[in-house]
Amino acid sequence: MDYSLIADTYERIESTTKRLEMTNYLVELIKQTPKELIGKVAYLTQGVLYPDFMGIEVGVAERLAIDAISKASGIKKDEVDRVWKFLGDLGLTAEKLLTESIQKRSYIDDFLSQKSLKVEKVYSIFDRMAKTSGKGSIELKVKLFSSLITEASPRDAKYIIRTATGNLRLGIGDMTFLDALAIAYGGGKDARDIVEKAYNMSSDLGLVSETIAREGLQSLKKFGITLGRPIRPMLCERLTSAKEILEKLGGEGSAEYKYDGLRIQAHISPAEISLFSRRLEKITSQFPDVVEALKNAVRVREAVVEGECVATDIYTGELLPFQVVTQRRGRKYEIKEKVEEIPVVLVLFDILFADGMTLIDLPYTERRKRLEQIVLESERIRLTHPLVTNKPEDLDRYMDEAIADGCEGLVIKSIAANSVYQAGARDFLWIKYKRDYKSELADTLDLVAVGAFAGRGRRAGTYGALLMASYDEEADVFKTVCKLGTGFDDETLARLPKIFEPYLIDHPHPRVDSKIKADYWFVPAKVQEILGAELTLSPSHTCGLGIIKKDAGLAIRFPRFTGKWRGDKAPEDATTVKEMVELYQSQLKKIN
Repeated sequence: MDYSLIADTYERIESTTKRLEMTNYLVELIKQTPKELIGKVAYLTQGVLYPDFMGIEVGVAERLAIDAISKASGIKKDEVDRVWKFLGDLGLTAEKLLTESIQKRSYIDDFLSQKSLKVEKVYSIFDRMAKTSGKGSIELKVKLFSSLITEASPRDAKYIIRTATGNLRLGIGDMTFLDALAIAYGGGKDARDIVEKAYNMSSDLGLVSETIAREGLQSLKKFGITLGRPIRPMLCERLTSAKEILEKLGGEGSAEYKYDGLRIQAHISPAEISLFSRRLEKITSQFPDVVEALKNAVRVREAVVEGECVATDIYTGELLPFQVVTQRRGRKYEIKEKVEEIPVVLVLFDILFADGMTLIDLPYTERRKRLEQIVLESERIRLTHPLVTNKPEDLDRYMDEAIADGCEGLVIKSIAANSVYQAGARDFLWIKYKRDYKSELADTLDLVAVGAFAGRGRRAGTYGALLMASYDEEADVFKTVCKLGTGFDDETLARLPKIFEPYLIDHPHPRVDSKIKADYWFVPAKVQEILGAELTLSPSHTCGLGIIKKDAGLAIRFPRFTGKWRGDKAPEDATTVKEMVELYQSQLKKIN
């Protein structure tokens, strides 16, 4: 398969902001792709080579890419660097310089017509680069990468460079690709639920694509839990009062502490214990103490359990905030020192699999009973302590206990017959009830920065405010809800341009719906925790536009940054438009 077919699709996708058109272009690409290659094409369109949990990345740094472009084009590195700084995009830089290099040759049309790079070769070289390490690896990567660029047309090279450096930025979420798969191989969007469920169970877009292409839609129904392959986590909705929560759950629920930690899904077998973050990254090596503790705590051969990993004070044993446990993440060195410096406890709250039996379709109460049967609590492995109640005053009392014990609040879970584990879904089977709900909109919200405004006065040279958005699950886009300019200390303010530099683009991202014109635009990537006074109607913002009132969306009054960067959350895990609308409606009820 010619790589130019993929590049054609990317170019067409970049030319539109309409979700339906993007989906249709993907459907065409999928139908043109040989079945044996559909998995690789799915990964490349995500900008990866393998699912995230495998942790294998092309990992081409900008300087390495500049070396490769220089070698392929015959243009000095200083000139490549100068053009890159002017254009701000290494892909465009490669396209421009390679075009100029080719134009210097005779028979340019014949030269271009001979460029026919295959998808198989692009993937193969990327794969080899990703797996190259040790002495001489940089030189080998430059050699491989430059040879690949040399064989590519300038347009194809643009997308090859962007893919390798992690800057593909097509504006396509995984859910849009699933829509396209359902249409191409499932007969239409009605097949989407089956396709999405298989993805939720496997967290592997390539595997889902290959399976439906080779074996048909019905084969996806066989997807189950596989040890070592994370399940997309079930998520919570939120409500603002104990009474509302119990009413939503049918009058009774099971309340647990909401710990301020790092959510972990642990896959346990005699051969290996693997730990996965909420974003499905494999973080086993960063928590060797948790792995060791699980070996002694879980009394079955195989299991998949979920819990919250919380840092504890080395002297008092008290729970510490989220920012502390995140210091254990992303480290390749000094792991032993950090284990001693920042001890953690894993508080388990669910079990999804045990000794060959998938448990996610069982009611919560049965899963909970099974969890208690197989876990032997210790200093480092604990269980949540549920309170089953039908009384709002019990929930409020338990909330006070949770806060006193250093937690964020409560999660109240359905105990009805239909209280299954809904992988990848956000539903009212689990409801968050946090301490900040007690006053107006003092609840923390997780929002995504999609743009910024130039600073003035004391903030000249940095960003004066960020444009924040919530996530619209149905449209798979981000809709603006406030400008954020308070809550930053001076150091963070000064660092904002550097923090957002990897995500800076010169136009609104295709997945951003904004009426407001920002001075700078970002790829939706960084999630921040926000506090606000209340929600109000706004003609300027697109969150919930037209739902409450025609021509009006929702905005947060007096938003401020709590100081917490939610690196554990993908942008799609941000507070949703649906949640914002429900919070506004709950706020109205209180007023009335």
